Amino acid sequence: MPNIRPVSDLRNYNDVLSQIAIDSPVFLTKNGRGRYAIMDIEEYEKNRATLKLLSELAKGEQSAKEQGWLTEEEVERELGLK
Repeated sequence: MPNIRPVSDLRNYNDVLSQIAIDSPVFLTKNGRGRYAIMDIEEYEKNRATLKLLSELAKGEQSAKEQGWLTEEEVERELGLK
């Protein structure tokens, strides 16, 4: 269940911060609408790494569509494995 708190709860920020854990961010609302998310730094770094990996994979897929795919033998040759 998501942990949703009003932004005014930040007056007692120690209580809000104590509720943050990996896979358990705290969502803050302002005027009844979602506004901020506070998450554990490890989770943040993991999310950034995942986004970077997905971005690189998308670039590779686009390149393959434009220039064609390499065969297994071509990849091994390019990497110097054969």
